[in-house]
Amino acid sequence: MAPTLRTIVRRLPLRLGVLTGQDSLDRPVRWVAVSELEDPTPFLEGGELVLTTGMRLDAGNAGPYVERLVGKGVTGLGFGVGLGHEAIPAGLVDAAARAGLPLIEVPRDTPFVAIGKLVSDLIAAEQYDEISRAFATQGRLTRAALRPEGPRAVIDGLARELGGWAALLDEAGAVRHAAGEGAAGVAGLRPELERLRKPASGGKPASLSLSTPHEHVIVQPLGARRVRGFFAVGLTRPFTPVAHTVVNAAGSLLTLAIEQGREHLAAERRVRSAVLQLLLAGQVQAGQETLERLGGALPGEPLVVLAAGGDREAVLEGAGEDFAVAVEDRVVAVVEAERAEEVIAVLREHGPVGVGSPVGLDDLRAGLDQADRALASARRAAERVMRFADLAGQGLLSLLDPGAAAAFSSALLAPLREYGSRADLLESLRAYLACNGHWDAAAQRLGVHRHTLRYRMRRVAELLGRDLDDPAARAELWVALAVTE
Repeated sequence: MAPTLRTIVRRLPLRLGVLTGQDSLDRPVRWVAVSELEDPTPFLEGGELVLTTGMRLDAGNAGPYVERLVGKGVTGLGFGVGLGHEAIPAGLVDAAARAGLPLIEVPRDTPFVAIGKLVSDLIAAEQYDEISRAFATQGRLTRAALRPEGPRAVIDGLARELGGWAALLDEAGAVRHAAGEGAAGVAGLRPELERLRKPASGGKPASLSLSTPHEHVIVQPLGARRVRGFFAVGLTRPFTPVAHTVVNAAGSLLTLAIEQGREHLAAERRVRSAVLQLLLAGQVQAGQETLERLGGALPGEPLVVLAAGGDREAVLEGAGEDFAVAVEDRVVAVVEAERAEEVIAVLREHGPVGVGSPVGLDDLRAGLDQADRALASARRAAERVMRFADLAGQGLLSLLDPGAAAAFSSALLAPLREYGSRADLLESLRAYLACNGHWDAAAQRLGVHRHTLRYRMRRVAELLGRDLDDPAARAELWVALAVTE
């Protein structure tokens, strides 16, 4: 949840004063926007704390200004005094009071950037806490799934962790186990379960969400190859992204538990998939503890991450007892480096394979990024196997998406191409960058006088709105020019 205005104004170092809207200080601040525009609303999304020094505000436009901010749904207005105004204009105070908009006085010695940094830090801290809570919850649910009463323990834990109710249902929709207040209402879901059991498209059943003013419900089918049951979760409030993550994790664990009695090998593979997800999320210890409870162990380092396309079920079968999980449009597998070639030979029979460089357990996320980039390149080039080490050796441009790079180049260099018939501006820029900004060398390369080149470069800078002495600007321009070649 985003920090509130009350949290921000209570920070003593900022020394902020609240003039109006004291009853609305518990509104969340989703971001800080600094603007001196008379109408900044086209650039806002709602939920911002808008900061201004009132350069364009006077007694005549204060009321409409506040009305526009309130209509956009901003959280509050911070007014910096001591610059354009020694005090907040009375008309603005009156307008904010009438609209119920929190109006905050910002002293001159409190920079706007300090407020922005505070809000950014608070948001980052809250997001980190949410992710940490999600990982901790997944760990507890994973341990619950390993108990003899695994599915029931997961349902109990899910209801407890989310503060709502949860229910496990069989293929016919009958309740096998329920936990939490309100689970009795799950009986009314049977018509919806039929839709999940027989999807209209004939594809894999998907989850569904139901919402009323007083209840929000998620229902997911359980089963690897066919529907073997369902589970439902209900809350009195909307599901947060973290809650969705927990529900999805619970669905994976319940599917694993249900399949254990039917297909031992498949169940073991899915356990490894769950562990792999923990490893890719950096939860090495949690993954190791999960495997140890099953009498297994993590693969030995160094490891190679593979991203394989094609038929996901066939690829998973080909991965055998290695750590593999289907994620979006590919299968991710982690194998010991000494076995990588053996596994690649099997997976390539089902589709393209991207191969990352050898990494340790703590660097699996980097290995996955490398494998994904290699897989994307293999798909573009219609190759069966692409190795990131070979891809990286082809230079920076080989790591960029061709379409995105071309669009970037076209947009960046468009002002030069559209400037009359002066095509020499592009070649002059190319020579200037190739000579690392040395005027004489670049001029000699072009066969022009250095003063001519200086004039052209000034014109280039004006047209592009870029400082050619800035290394970052030079790098972007060089990449754009290289793409055109």
